[in-house]
Amino acid sequence: MRLIRICKSLVSLSLQNPLPHLHKTPTLSCSISVLYFSSSKPKKSTSTVTVLDYLINQHQFSPEAALKASSAFTYLRNPEKADSVLSFFKECGFSQTHIEHVVKRIPKVLSAKLAVTIKPKIKIFQDLGFAPDDIAEIVYGDPWILTRSAGNQIGPSILVLKSILGSNEDIVRVLKSSGWFLKHDLDKTMMPNIEFLMHCEISSSQIVKYLFNFPRFFLHKPESIQAFVKTVDGMGFDRKSKMFLSAIRTVSSMSEENWELKLELFRSLGFSEKDILDVFRRVPQVFAISERKIKEVTGLLFSARNVDISYIVDHPELLICSVERRLKPRLRVLEILEKKNVLKRKPRLTTVCKIPEKNFLNKFVLPYSKELAELNEAGGGSYTIGCLQ
Repeated sequence: MRLIRICKSLVSLSLQNPLPHLHKTPTLSCSISVLYFSSSKPKKSTSTVTVLDYLINQHQFSPEAALKASSAFTYLRNPEKADSVLSFFKECGFSQTHIEHVVKRIPKVLSAKLAVTIKPKIKIFQDLGFAPDDIAEIVYGDPWILTRSAGNQIGPSILVLKSILGSNEDIVRVLKSSGWFLKHDLDKTMMPNIEFLMHCEISSSQIVKYLFNFPRFFLHKPESIQAFVKTVDGMGFDRKSKMFLSAIRTVSSMSEENWELKLELFRSLGFSEKDILDVFRRVPQVFAISERKIKEVTGLLFSARNVDISYIVDHPELLICSVERRLKPRLRVLEILEKKNVLKRKPRLTTVCKIPEKNFLNKFVLPYSKELAELNEAGGGSYTIGCLQ
């Protein structure tokens, strides 16, 4: 407005005194022109770029990774900040694959404050002696680690894991499978659970083994773990049994509705209540198997070797075996060999189904390649000509 008023004033003066200033008119016109055009605000220079172009052209991201990251936000307002973040990852030993995965999962990391948001998390691992490759693998396994508190979550959780596992190597192994450990307050979840389970006469070695294989089991609320133990105790389970912890974990993985459905399934197949409990006590993980597979295995065993329910109750581990990759081809091999009467003695079904693949080949397949020719010609499962040679 002030500029407009100045322009009007100059024009007014020129009109009031046209003759004396006639020779200055061009200068006046030029002044007005300059003043007029300078009234528009100059555009600020910006370095904004599209995330897609930036990642592909500046940091050689794959189109797939760049496209995934750009779906979160289209423009990158501060490429310099993103440069510092990506350069830091490279300096810390992250490969291109690691970096692309992190950015795909958490695109906002490109605009993160490096010194405040990222460096403190990485530094904790470095200070505790973790190798660069291990740090990269841990973050790759769960990039959301970078969004958690360094002092309140990551640091304390690692120290708790170290007190249980001992070595950085074992901590890395656990964190690769479940970065969730760095999200929880382990002093309030995992530690009370471990102490309670040890009080139930479960050995520390078995607990550590389960920590590797079923890490999330230990992140249940302590009151939930206590309820699972109470349920298993109610089934008359012997706490000194090596299957006791397996039973607790199996119960923890099932809702009450799924548990009842599984009981109904066994009843429908002819198992008595005692049979069902015996199966659970011997091999609890059988109850985590799908309904379809339980029906398929029991049906196969009942028809193939005239097996009855009592045999399955005594050997419930057979229900865990793969139908297509183990049971069917092995039973077919055994059927042919028995029909040709080439076996010196009839092997036990559990031996046939449970021994390692290499042992089965050496004992029942390779010595009888001629007798099994018809199986090969028919494309008999796993044991075709290729495996006989």
